[in-house]
Amino acid sequence: MSTEGKPFFDDPNAALRKIAQNPAAYAHYLADFNRVVLDMQAKLEILQREARVHCRGTRVEGDKWGQAFLRSFPVENSLNDVLKNLKSVTAGLEKSAHKRHAHDEKVKEVKKSRKEKAQIKERKNSPALQAAPESSGQQGAQSQNSGYGGPTSIYNLDCRESA
Repeated sequence: MSTEGKPFFDDPNAALRKIAQNPAAYAHYLADFNRVVLDMQAKLEILQREARVHCRGTRVEGDKWGQAFLRSFPVENSLNDVLKNLKSVTAGLEKSAHKRHAHDEKVKEVKKSRKEKAQIKERKNSPALQAAPESSGQQGAQSQNSGYGGPTSIYNLDCRESA
């Protein structure tokens, strides 16, 4: 198989394709990204504090009260936006890993339920298989209830219990 004239083994996306097919590898791969993003987030939080301290402390001769704060506000807001985006990225990575695992669980449940439905349909469509298990179950019911609720013969009508 080749894509765009390249052999399959030269496909640069082959490794990612294998990772996407395995939920454990997918979670591990996203966890690596999550660690990198969390490390960046921690460093940017330190940078944000230091920039805030520096920008708010930088005063120009003739400043009135609060002017240094107002000048530092755009710098602080830009880093706040970046940090907010990084937090949403980490949440998205975690959510994606959980959704990938849930997808495989759902596939297993669907396979199991379809198999059960096929067995029920098969039992319903073949009366020979259906009659054999029920007759053994009815025998057990007759011995417990002494004839009540199951088919009885005309010879033991006198020992039948009435409702």
